[in-house]
Amino acid sequence: RRYLRMLKLVSKRCKGCGICVNFCPKKVLEVTEVGKCAIIAGKEKDCIQCGQCEMRCPDYAIFVEKDK
Repeated sequence: RRYLRMLKLVSKRCKGCGICVNFCPKKVLEVTEVGKCAIIAGKEKDCIQCGQCEMRCPDYAIFVEKDK
């Protein structure tokens, strides 16, 4: 059985520090003008689910989550 892994953001936890953006090896994340982390439109499939963003986020605002 194959699982699709998705990047999930909890915007109410995000303070926009940009740590996840700096550690993303594929540069799929950005801090928006409202000061929250977001996936850059059109780059969703570039994510390699390495988990660097999840490991580095001090506020537990981003997760690599498995969907069936």
